[in-house]
Amino acid sequence: MSDVNKHNLVYFENPSMRGLYDTIEQWQQSNNRRFLSLSVQQDHGNYCCIALTNPAEVVITSVDGHNHASVSRFGLLAVDTQQ
Repeated sequence: MSDVNKHNLVYFENPSMRGLYDTIEQWQQSNNRRFLSLSVQQDHGNYCCIALTNPAEVVITSVDGHNHASVSRFGLLAVDTQQ
């Protein structure tokens, strides 16, 4: 698994809302990543944000968890059945 998929939780903190926005915007531009969700709260005079980034890898599976889709190195989609 690549480093991109290992962690999708990010924390930001700044004394002003504008500063928090600038920090988050700068991080997003530097890392070329999108956010799945953001939660902003005030804590001891700071604006704090916990963010979830979009995962770079999505696993497609059946409801029962026995069948998983995978893509071959040639770009073909296949379903693997686990016994």
